[in-house]
Amino acid sequence: MTSSPGSSRPVPETAGDPGAAALVAALETAPAAVYVLSAASEAPVWANARARDLGTGRDALPVVDGRPVAELLDSVLRTGRPETVCGALGRGGPAATVLVRPMRVADAPGALLVLESEGNPADTSLWPAPPDGVEQAQLSLLPPSLPLLPDLQLSGSYQRASATQAAGGDWYDTVTLGSGRVALVIGDAVGHGVPAAGAMSRLRGAMRSSVLRDPSPAAVLTALDAFAGQMDDVEGASVFYGVLDTATGDLAYAAAGHPAPLVVGADGDATFLPVPPRPPLGSVPGTRTTVSRHVLEQGATLVLFSNGAVAGPVPEAADALDRLADVATTVLAAPEALEAGGADDAAAAIAEGLRSPEGWLDDVAVLVAHRREDSLEPLVIELTADPAALPGVRRRLSGWLTSLGMGEQDRVGVMVAVGEACANAAEHAYRGTEPGPMSVVARVDADGMLTVTVRDEGTWRPPDRDPGDRGRGLLIMRQLVDGVVLEEEAKGTTVTLSMRLRRSPSADEDRPLSASAATVTVDREGERPVVRASGAVDEIGAEQLRIRLLEASHGGTGQVELDLTGVSLFSSAAVRVVLAIARIGRDEGWRLVVHAPEGGITRHVLEISGLGGLVDLR
Repeated sequence: MTSSPGSSRPVPETAGDPGAAALVAALETAPAAVYVLSAASEAPVWANARARDLGTGRDALPVVDGRPVAELLDSVLRTGRPETVCGALGRGGPAATVLVRPMRVADAPGALLVLESEGNPADTSLWPAPPDGVEQAQLSLLPPSLPLLPDLQLSGSYQRASATQAAGGDWYDTVTLGSGRVALVIGDAVGHGVPAAGAMSRLRGAMRSSVLRDPSPAAVLTALDAFAGQMDDVEGASVFYGVLDTATGDLAYAAAGHPAPLVVGADGDATFLPVPPRPPLGSVPGTRTTVSRHVLEQGATLVLFSNGAVAGPVPEAADALDRLADVATTVLAAPEALEAGGADDAAAAIAEGLRSPEGWLDDVAVLVAHRREDSLEPLVIELTADPAALPGVRRRLSGWLTSLGMGEQDRVGVMVAVGEACANAAEHAYRGTEPGPMSVVARVDADGMLTVTVRDEGTWRPPDRDPGDRGRGLLIMRQLVDGVVLEEEAKGTTVTLSMRLRRSPSADEDRPLSASAATVTVDREGERPVVRASGAVDEIGAEQLRIRLLEASHGGTGQVELDLTGVSLFSSAAVRVVLAIARIGRDEGWRLVVHAPEGGITRHVLEISGLGGLVDLR
């Protein structure tokens, strides 16, 4: 039973089988969209009239219950397991059901896909628009992560307007300022679509640049006002900017044409902070900025929101602030909302609660800052350096990191790195003698820097040529955390692991290393290993380069050389890798040798990057 995707009749093979012909004819006129697909072909093997009206390409398949049907299909083709999803069609559309069942099609894995809707699935307004760059641009310009702080839980959410033409330039950001202070920012650029995304990008960049010079609210808004006055697409943008001391709760803030933020107390009482009226950025040059202050009590939550959160038709607009307060109070009253890690979803839940039956009328950005009632105490474990004690260390460390709100992936990475440091001490520090003392101390400073120190009182042993023992342990640690420092003392060794804690709004997807055009190999024939790279060392190739350099140097404990003579492109990500390995070598007492042809572009990139003082260029 096959036909050309553009045909409305089955191919002649069914002519000799009346039953098959009758079945195809019935499916052809069915109100549901029916596709027969093969893993061997992008185009459907057969599609009925309703399916052809919707479009037969995979990019034409809709979203049901928030899940792209194309992803559902790929899952069934990959696993061979049937899938059924029921929910809203597109963005707030009618109820729909999609069934995908595996089947053999022309001796190849395939699937039968049936899409049935209570409404009219041919209504293209319910279908996901093909990537037009607007949403991709906006999402890519928002912060990829938020700092994970011991005294403050942060979460952010951005929801694009349900109507494509309404998608605008709402944005949020946070900047750690040191000494437990953090800047909290939310704003709305004028306009819609790609121009608004571009304006948002420039405004956010100007904000961060201003913060580096002087983070005070008056200075930042004055600088943004001057910037907006010179940029037509930024003029008229609104912004709220505040600096919060996470230790004391002191909040200094100012706004330009932006709604006042909401504070929800520990008792559930909700109030809007007073904000002196001020014109939007750049609209009245020279406007004076009035800075207000508030003390955010422990257990209280600050909710920043963009203009889109209170958008709505008359008469609902007059009650929009009350509605926002009710939604935020309800969300934050849930017991799990402010548990460790719970604030991850608080901003998204508030944004979802503001969605009307027709969807989001405008872009909605929400930034939530909850001041913890109890600060996280350091974790101190004193034990004997015995391998049998290590499971207990992992259990206690896991519980402590979970209470901080770390995501599973980061938490497991830290636990593995600490486990390697403890295992090295347990296996080697007291070799040939009775196990002695070992300590594990973990703490997070006010700016979200995690440090874990593992100390023993045994004897340090230099690494073997074979990357077993200490070299392999350091290799693993350096791939999992930001910094590893090993200090040798007269009696004992201390390993300090450090990592800047951040909370990502969504899980990072692994990117296949094979997608890179670069080739990276290790030559171990000479006196020391030589890592050779060739081709275009892009971002993915840079990750290959990092892994090979760490492997060849036994985690940074032994000298290695880098040969770049065959490289045609050397990206900034690759420069960052060379810089990181050079710093590790410096800390370990050796210098990285880099071979790059004189006069070549790779040599030029390395020289202008200031690596000459850290590596030997040959």
